[in-house]
Amino acid sequence: MRIIQLLLAIILFTSCSERQSHPYTYYYWKTNLALDKTEKKALAESTTHFLCTRFFDVDKVNGKFEPIAVITKDQSFSTEKEIIPTVFITNRTFYHIKTDEIQFLAKSINDLIQKKVKDYDLAPSTEIQIDCDWTAGTKDDYFKFLNELKKISGKEITCTLRLHQVKDKNLMGIPPVEKTYLMCYSTSSPLENSDQNSILDINILKSYLSKLEDYPLKNIEVALPIYSWGIVTNHLGKHKLINALSKKDLENPNFKKISDSEIEILKNGFYFGSFMSRGFKIKAEEISDDQLNEVTRFLDKKLSSYNIIYYQLDSKFVEGRNF
Repeated sequence: MRIIQLLLAIILFTSCSERQSHPYTYYYWKTNLALDKTEKKALAESTTHFLCTRFFDVDKVNGKFEPIAVITKDQSFSTEKEIIPTVFITNRTFYHIKTDEIQFLAKSINDLIQKKVKDYDLAPSTEIQIDCDWTAGTKDDYFKFLNELKKISGKEITCTLRLHQVKDKNLMGIPPVEKTYLMCYSTSSPLENSDQNSILDINILKSYLSKLEDYPLKNIEVALPIYSWGIVTNHLGKHKLINALSKKDLENPNFKKISDSEIEILKNGFYFGSFMSRGFKIKAEEISDDQLNEVTRFLDKKLSSYNIIYYQLDSKFVEGRNF
């Protein structure tokens, strides 16, 4: 009996010691750079040297490229972390784009990034990260843009990588970068009637990434979700989102509990900043530590090593988390 117990102990110790440890940081995705006490503590305890910080979005409006929601900075925002400027670009920005427009777009984005870095005295990075859900129809021009931005900026250009872009790599193409950030969330639309968790359904993720080890780019960082939201459904079956809503927020005497994560409103009133009628339903979607651990165990079999970037740095999402 003692021999069996000893063997079990050795097996348990070996399996625990073989589990990979991953340095981690966060995405900062708010328009105003500001940190409260909880966020400052979480950032200081993170184990990489950088913070991926959204600087602005880019969209095409009436045929013209426009920066959207450019960051501002509060005095409370201070960190010794290197800031990696991250820019989200809509896929439609690359519809019917011309060669000279690609050059103009790359220069304009680089100029605005450098202006904000200087204006706000941010710790400079040798990297710029671009976030775009490119498609088969825009891949060629998007890839040209990435190359042009690298030439103009003189920096390492990285980009995000979505699940479908891994699964359909022959159709979607391989971006001309040395490092990508794999977005392990948004596995389905929250605005569809579904019993799945739209933030992260692990079975869907595993299906899309079943051949991840065959992806040509090997330097892959991993973005994991820690955010939550609520999905409101009205009498007509129409949906809308309430950001940062959790299961705890659904504890209200005016709500009837349908399941562990869903309620029905019993009384007309203002809830979470909006008027909602009796009979409306709210479903909270959030991600547990167990779900995140299952994802990393799966990815550990596919990738040799990687950093984790949690989306996103917000006191409501980081408080109580075991990173």
